[in-house]
Amino acid sequence: MTARRTGWPLLLLALFLAAARPAAAATLAGVTLPDTAVAGGRTLVLNGIGLRTKFFIRIYVGGLYLPQKSQSAEAIFTADEPRRMAAQFLYGVNKNQLCDAWHEGLADNTPHAPAEVQRGFATLCDWMEPIAKGGTFVLTYLPGTGTEVEVNGTKKGTLPGKATADAILATWIGPKPGPGQKFKNAVLGR
Repeated sequence: MTARRTGWPLLLLALFLAAARPAAAATLAGVTLPDTAVAGGRTLVLNGIGLRTKFFIRIYVGGLYLPQKSQSAEAIFTADEPRRMAAQFLYGVNKNQLCDAWHEGLADNTPHAPAEVQRGFATLCDWMEPIAKGGTFVLTYLPGTGTEVEVNGTKKGTLPGKATADAILATWIGPKPGPGQKFKNAVLGR
């Protein structure tokens, strides 16, 4: 009986300490994404993490970073704040596959895109390169600057305009997300 009584305080202490420490980085399909990222001097928090699959193949794990968590795609699009979408690939893809996905995502989520946005997607496609298993891309929107594009750890350039940034993000969290509704819900933290 004594061992049982002394066990409860230790269990409660362990639970308290576990709750008091910061949350660990998110891990999905063997990929760990950090809890925070810095963009434009601001700390962004990991809003959610999702797995992109196609025909039962695990393609990449993506994470959406925002200044504060939000489950509303509309609120995210309305805000003119820094944000980041990061992806680590579990399966190698070539440039054409990436470009096809960008163009399909644009057509599905930003019909009648203005010329500026179409030019932005053409440039984005030009900057793509094959991404092998373990490779990454990071797209960071900074208000007044545009979307900084990094592929496989190399900065490719910056796409100007919030409209282009919104169209890029819409490929993941728009009405017809390329990676699917489950992915959209996951990165929105739903």
